[in-house]
Amino acid sequence: MRAYTHEVDQREVILDMNIDYDSDVDIDADVNAAIKVGIKGLKFQGMLRVILEPLISQAPLVGGVTLFFIRRPTLEINWTGMTNLLDSPAFSSLSEDTILDIISSLMVLPNRMCIPLIDQLKVDEMRFPLPRGVVRVHVLEARDLVAKDTYMMGMVKGKSDPYVTLRVGNRHFKTKTIKENLHPKWNEVYEFVVHEAPGQELEIELFDEDRDKDDFLGKYNLDFGEVKREKEMDQWFTLERIAHGDIHLKLRWLALSTESSLLNESNAGLSCAMLAVYLDNASNLPKDQKELTVHHKHGKHGKEARLTKKNVGPNSYVEFTLDKDVQKSKVAYMSKNPVWEQGFNFFVQNVKTQQLILQVKDQEKKSVLGSLSIPLHRLFTISSMCLDQNFLLERSGPTSMIKLKVTLRILTEEQPPPKIPVSSPSNSKQQKQQVKAGGNAAAATAAGATAAAAPAAAATTTTTTAAATPVPSSGAPAASSPGLPGVPLDGTNKAATPQPRRNSFLASETSKASNLNMRRYDSHSLLSENSIASSRFDLTDGASFPQAIRDHQGSFGEINLTVRYATMRNKLMVLVHACRNLFPCSESGTDSYVRIYLLPDNSWRHRKKTHVKKKTVKPVFEEKFEFDVPLEDAQTRQLDVSVKNNKMFRKRERTDIGMLMLDLSQIDLVKGASDWYGAKFISFCCSPVASTEKHTVLSYNVVSIAKFILKLKLGG
Repeated sequence: MRAYTHEVDQREVILDMNIDYDSDVDIDADVNAAIKVGIKGLKFQGMLRVILEPLISQAPLVGGVTLFFIRRPTLEINWTGMTNLLDSPAFSSLSEDTILDIISSLMVLPNRMCIPLIDQLKVDEMRFPLPRGVVRVHVLEARDLVAKDTYMMGMVKGKSDPYVTLRVGNRHFKTKTIKENLHPKWNEVYEFVVHEAPGQELEIELFDEDRDKDDFLGKYNLDFGEVKREKEMDQWFTLERIAHGDIHLKLRWLALSTESSLLNESNAGLSCAMLAVYLDNASNLPKDQKELTVHHKHGKHGKEARLTKKNVGPNSYVEFTLDKDVQKSKVAYMSKNPVWEQGFNFFVQNVKTQQLILQVKDQEKKSVLGSLSIPLHRLFTISSMCLDQNFLLERSGPTSMIKLKVTLRILTEEQPPPKIPVSSPSNSKQQKQQVKAGGNAAAATAAGATAAAAPAAAATTTTTTAAATPVPSSGAPAASSPGLPGVPLDGTNKAATPQPRRNSFLASETSKASNLNMRRYDSHSLLSENSIASSRFDLTDGASFPQAIRDHQGSFGEINLTVRYATMRNKLMVLVHACRNLFPCSESGTDSYVRIYLLPDNSWRHRKKTHVKKKTVKPVFEEKFEFDVPLEDAQTRQLDVSVKNNKMFRKRERTDIGMLMLDLSQIDLVKGASDWYGAKFISFCCSPVASTEKHTVLSYNVVSIAKFILKLKLGG
C-alpha cells in the first residue's frame, strides 16, 4: 500500500493498493448429473486506487469513497471438469479476457465504483470527474529489433515484421505493420485521455506479425506522471524483456482549459479540444417504434394503452456519434425510465462544424426510440463550456427526455520546466581552469598547516574532473562553487583532493592508472562527484568496473526517493520506492539493492540497505529507513545513496551501478520531497572512476593524518 502526499488536493487521501491474490480455491458446481464444472486455482493481480474525498470534520470523516483499477488487471484460472477445456490455448484467453472485460467495464479507468457517504455529494462528479489532461503520443520509429523470422529450420536468420500496440486502460490501438525491417518507421499519432497522473501508464508492446502467433519483440511502460511533469518528451526508450531493441516516442502533455482564445485548430488532423459526456438517465421512453407510431397517429391516452397491452419498457442503450467516433452505453433492461450513469470522452478537431449526435435505441430491433443533436459551437459560446440539463428527445414520445452533462475543454500546450544545463565540451576547459584555481588555493592552505610534519606537501596541487553543478528540485542553486560540486561558498573545501607529490609512491600508482583506458560520461548517471571515499570507491587494489559497464554508453537509470522529517517523532524518514532503467548486468536483468549513509556517519554500523530485487531493471523496493537526528542537524547533512549489483561479474570487480549525493539543506524536510533523481540532480558515471581519483583521495587523507600528528606533537 502507498499513500500519496504530493500532487494531491489537501482535502483528499489517495491510496494505491497492490493486490496479489494467488490461491488453490476449490469451487465445484453441478450443471446436471452428467456435467460438472469447477475451479481449482485462481490468480489475480492488479493495482487498486482508493480515493477518500472530501475530508470532513464530522463522522464518518470522509464524504465518499472511490475505487478503481488504474490499469487492466491480470487473471489466471485453472478450470476443472467440463470447463477444463477453457485451459486449452484456444479457449483460455477467451474465458479470462471475457471476465476481465466485465471487470474493466465496472472498475478500470475511466470506470469507477463510487460510494457516497454523505448526501451533499454529487454522484456524477464522483463517478465521472473531468480528466487531468490529454497526452499526445507520436510513435516515430524503432531500432535494433530482434529478428524473429527464420528460414531452413532456423539455420538462416531473417528479419521481423514489427508493429506496435498501445494501451491505456481500456483504450487500445495498433500501428501498421512494417514488413521485413529491424529499423521500422511508423510516424503515427495517438491521443489518450489521462484521468490519473501519476498512476496511469502507457503500455507499449512490439510484436512480429506472423500467420499463426505473433512473436514478442519487447515492451515498455511509461507513467503519465512523468509526461505531466516534463510537459514534452522526445527520446528513445529501451525495450524490456527482450535481448535488445529501442523505440522512439514523442509525447506531449495537453492541459484542459475553458479559455476560448487558446483554441488552436490544426489542419493535420490533431485534436484541438476534448468533449466529456456524462449520461445520467432518460424518462418516458416509448416501448418500441410501433408504440411511438400509434401515439403519433391515433393519440391514445396512457390509460387506454395500459388496458390494451401489458406495459413493459424497452431494453435500451444510447449511441453517441461524433464524426467517425461511435461509442455505446450499456443496456438498461425493461424500463421506460432507464438509468445508465456512464461517462464518455471524445476528441474534437473542429469546434465550429462538428456536432454530437445521440440516439436512444432498442437492443433487439435496433430501432431508434429518440434522438438529439448538440452543435459543439453552442458549448463554445458559453463561458463555462458546459450544459447540464434535461434535453427533450426528438422522434420520440411527447414527454420523452434524457439527462446529460456535456462539457467542452480546449487542449492547451504548457511550457516545459527549464532544463538544467549540462556541461558541453566547449566549456569544459573553462570549468577545469576554475576548478584548478580553487584547488591550488586550498592545497596551498593545507600545505602551510602541515609544513612541519610534511614539507613536501607544499608543492601539492589539485586536479579534479569538472562536472555540472547539481540543482535541487526547488530550483534554488546549490551552495557550491560553479566548478566544484559540493564545495560550500564559505571556503571550506570538503571535496578537494590534492594530488600526491612527484616521485612519491602514490604518484607512481597514479601515473600507472592514468594509462588505463578509462572513459567518463557526465550525463544520465547516478554517480555524484562529491561522494565519500568509503562508499564511492572500492579501495581494494585493482578493483574496476566490469567490461560491460565500461563499454556501456548512455543512461544507467534513476531512483525514486521520498525524504521528509517527522517532527512528532524527531526522525528523518527516507523512503526508497523504486529504480527504473537500470543497467542490465545480465540477460535476465540485475540483482540490485540500495545502500544509504547519512553523512558524516559512514561506518558499517550506520549503513542502511534494502532487500535485493533479483532479475529486473525496474526494481520496486518500497522500504522505509529512519535516522534519529534533530531537525536542525538533519538540515546540515548529506544523504549518500548508492545502487549496487548484488551479483558481481567476477571477483575483484566493483558492484556499484550508480550513486548520488543529496544535499538535505536544499530540501524543505518538513514538507518533504519525492522525485525521480537522475540527470536533474545527479551527475552520472557510466564507466569506472579513474584510479587517479582514488589515490588522490588517499593522498588527501594522508595530509589530514599529518595535521593530526602535528597537533599531538605540539600539545593539542
